[in-house]
Amino acid sequence: MDKSKRFTTGEIIKRENITHDLWKIWLKIDEKFTFDPGQYCTVGYEGIERPYSIASSPEEDLVELFIELVPEPDGILTPLLYNLYEGEKVTLRKRAKGLFKFQNDFENQIMLTTVTGIAPIVSMMRSNNLDKSKHNIWIYEGASYIDEFGYLEELIGLSNNNKNINFVPTCSRPDDPKNRDWNGMTGRVNDIFFDVFKDINDANKDNTIIYACGHPEMVSDIAEKYSEKYTFIEEKFWTA
Repeated sequence: MDKSKRFTTGEIIKRENITHDLWKIWLKIDEKFTFDPGQYCTVGYEGIERPYSIASSPEEDLVELFIELVPEPDGILTPLLYNLYEGEKVTLRKRAKGLFKFQNDFENQIMLTTVTGIAPIVSMMRSNNLDKSKHNIWIYEGASYIDEFGYLEELIGLSNNNKNINFVPTCSRPDDPKNRDWNGMTGRVNDIFFDVFKDINDANKDNTIIYACGHPEMVSDIAEKYSEKYTFIEEKFWTA
C-alpha cells in the first residue's frame, strides 16, 4: 500500500518542558487531521510508532501532546522524541483512533487520571463541540510530584468557572521535599476516589459513567472495583 495514503507529517512548532521527563509538543500537521476529543494519534519517528492521547481540542490549529519519557532499554520511541525540538518532524497516521470519548448519555461523569493520562480529558474539556453544561463532572488527577500536573492551572480555572465541573488533584508523596508547597489533597488517586465516592454514591447508577486513563495499575484497580457496578470506559496503554 502507498504510504502516502496512510501517513502524513507533523512539524514540531513548539515544545515546553514540564519536568526532566515530561514535556509537551505542538504539531502542525501537513494535511487536515480530524479526531474526536479523547482519541489518540499514532506518532512515528525513524520507523518506530506509538499511540499518544491528544490534549488539544479538534477546534485548535495544532495537535498538542503531553509525553512522558520512558528511558532505555524499556523506552523505544520516547527517548527519540525527547531529543526533538522546534522545526523537526515526525510522522502521523492519518486516522486518529480510540473509543475513549465523551459519553453524552450520562448525567454524572467521573474521570480518573494520572499524569499524562489527563490529556484526553483536557481535550474533552476544551472542546466547544461538546455540551458539558448538562452534566455533573468530577475530574480526579493523581501525581507523585506536584510539578507533574501538566494542566493544573487550566483545570483549576475550569472548575472555578463552571459549577458543574469539579477538579480534584491529589499528590501521592506529600512528604517529599519537592512537594513541600502542596496544600491540596494527598494520597493515590484511586484511594482518594474510593474515600470520597460516598459523596456521590447515591447517584443513579444507570446515569453514571466512570472513565479511567493513566497508569495501568490505577486503571486496573478502578476497573476491578467499579466496572461491574457502573458503566466504565478505560484507556491504559503505557507508551514507551
